[in-house]
Amino acid sequence: MTRILAALSALWLMLVPGQSQAHALDPGFLDLRQLSENTWQVLSRLPDVNGRPMAIEAVLPEICTPRSGPAPQDDGAAWVSVWVAQCQGSIADQPITVDGLELQRNDVLLRMQPLTAEAVTLRFTPDNTMLTIPADPSTWAVFASYFQLGFEHILEGWDHLLFVFALIVLVRDPWQLVGAATAFTVAHSITLALAALGLLQVPGPPVEAVIALSIVFLALEILRHKDGQLRLSEQYPWIVCFSFALLHGLGFAGALSEIGLPTGDIPAALLAFNIGVEAGQLAFVSVVALGLAVLRVLGAFQSRGARDWATTVTGYGIGTVSMYWLIERVSGF
Repeated sequence: MTRILAALSALWLMLVPGQSQAHALDPGFLDLRQLSENTWQVLSRLPDVNGRPMAIEAVLPEICTPRSGPAPQDDGAAWVSVWVAQCQGSIADQPITVDGLELQRNDVLLRMQPLTAEAVTLRFTPDNTMLTIPADPSTWAVFASYFQLGFEHILEGWDHLLFVFALIVLVRDPWQLVGAATAFTVAHSITLALAALGLLQVPGPPVEAVIALSIVFLALEILRHKDGQLRLSEQYPWIVCFSFALLHGLGFAGALSEIGLPTGDIPAALLAFNIGVEAGQLAFVSVVALGLAVLRVLGAFQSRGARDWATTVTGYGIGTVSMYWLIERVSGF
């Protein structure tokens, strides 16, 4: 039974690269900037889907003309459309819709920048394709939106999850695992904040490649494990986690830069995104821990041979996926 479970686990790990990219979060973006009392500049940014813009369209309130923009143009990263709308009166309490979003898996962020009020960020989802523009937006709305974005980003970031999973497999002592997780949190919070605020700038492709390399390193440590002979990463896992988490934080910042931070609520948005990332990470760890507990109850790890077999297969599975990502990302430089 253990060999079957281990083989299925390895097969799933090997299929991950074909199922998803490392950072699946690529939201659409809609920016409304007020130019005068009745004039708004609109910027719509649509994700690329196989060389074409995602089949969604932002529609302004009925009091605005035009309600939608021209055909989007490819800017090398996404599809962008810019236009100016004349709105007969205030757009507060008016609905904005993203047509076609109900058929997608992505979200769309709406950033409003009025002349006489703080900017606010709202969020469209496939289940909520119409939003009513608040007359008096609150910081709590920003916090809730960015918390959910952070939570979803970590759960869609296969490379970050694979790093955490490899850490769980490698570190056997629960207290050391807690220390390593704490170090991971502190480190990536530092670089996430510095990069998101523009104080630290590192090119994205090398960061993504080194993140993949960090997973390769953990896979090698798993395969080199020997009972009674702890490696450095097993004795002091917090050092390894802190070092690599600095790079993972830059990866999180890359996703956050795609979204942007609301000018008037940068601290709240940054804190919420980071807390969301941690909440998603804890949810993943809880699910893995529960799965391992169930396997132990079923007697899957009773013999030493079964444990060694499962560890070896898992190590090779993690190493295969991470090497695929590493080669793919380096070749894309």
